[in-house]
Amino acid sequence: MDSAEIRSRRILIVDDEDANVLLLASVLEREGYTDIHAITDPTTALEAFVQLEPDLVLLDLMMPEVDGFQLLEAFKRHDRPDEFRPVLVLTADSTIAARRRALALGAKDFVSKPFDVIEIALRIANLLETRILYQRLRG
Repeated sequence: MDSAEIRSRRILIVDDEDANVLLLASVLEREGYTDIHAITDPTTALEAFVQLEPDLVLLDLMMPEVDGFQLLEAFKRHDRPDEFRPVLVLTADSTIAARRRALALGAKDFVSKPFDVIEIALRIANLLETRILYQRLRG
């Protein structure tokens, strides 16, 4: 698969910590991604999800007012049932309960903070490649 096609896809970062957003955005930019959107206010994340229609969401779980679990449920409600729009959860909550709940709510991958930036870049590319292949199959 053409890496330029992967790197041109739209990515939405949802994390209430500016430092985490800056780190993720810099990793993505270094890898050549060009369509990166970041939200630090989780109460605006659903609106951004609907408007942007991202190809991938990088989502924190532990946020004020609206947490990542609530957002996973909301994202699922706003996607078509046959849609494959991956969500990669990045969180400091590495408990088995959090992992199981996030995956049960539709997250496609789960990584504990602090994370390895090379591993995150590889996981992002893999999820985007899967989305592209899924879209091709749907025609």
